[in-house]
Amino acid sequence: MTTVLACAGIDAGYSEGRPCVRGFDLALAEGEVLSLLGPNGAGKTTLLMTLAGLLPSLGGTISIAGTVVKPGRARASSRAGLVLVPDDRALFTGLTVKENLQLARGRTGPVVADIIEYFPRLGERLEVAAGMLSGGEQQMLAIGRALMQNPKVLLIDELSMGLAPVIVESLLPVIRRVADDRGAAVVLVEQHVRLALEIADTAIVLAHGRDVLRGGAAELAAAPEKIERAYLGGVEAEAVV
Repeated sequence: MTTVLACAGIDAGYSEGRPCVRGFDLALAEGEVLSLLGPNGAGKTTLLMTLAGLLPSLGGTISIAGTVVKPGRARASSRAGLVLVPDDRALFTGLTVKENLQLARGRTGPVVADIIEYFPRLGERLEVAAGMLSGGEQQMLAIGRALMQNPKVLLIDELSMGLAPVIVESLLPVIRRVADDRGAAVVLVEQHVRLALEIADTAIVLAHGRDVLRGGAAELAAAPEKIERAYLGGVEAEAVV
């Protein structure tokens, strides 16, 4: 499988010399879903923003589909094929669902009808302003808008933010389908650990800015005590294989 996201020795944070995330390494293949787990304040969002070029990395290298991207260059990351769905969804709330999707489309790639296949509910709401949608519908639109850009790497921060568990249960399998259908590598930050592991291939737990546990999703799901210790800071850089 082709590696589409590679990170080596990434330090991420907001002040030079004071990284929130330290020494992060990752190699993610086409169609692979990674669940990035960890307690609040572990550095997950900071890491995603750094990968997306919204924050300059404080150290290390990032390459997307073989292209090394300069730190803090969001446009370069986007051109290389990386798309971030932020935790606030960042929709144009005064525009309709259809307009939000159309604005995101490049010269090639998916069309609105392709997105409706993944999220049929949006097909019923095309002429509704994004600000009038339910939380679940807004998340569908945020993900759909990202897919309109035909990403090679898709980062999703806190998919379940403000959503009922039943909605999360319906959305997560779509992420798996997107990865399988389109070959996009996905990094999913999610607090519903069990649900996230069910659709992921691999998982990493961050705690206090460090990668303290990683391995196959199925293996980690079968070892909940290790995940609990990782969340509480009771393991040191452990791998489950």
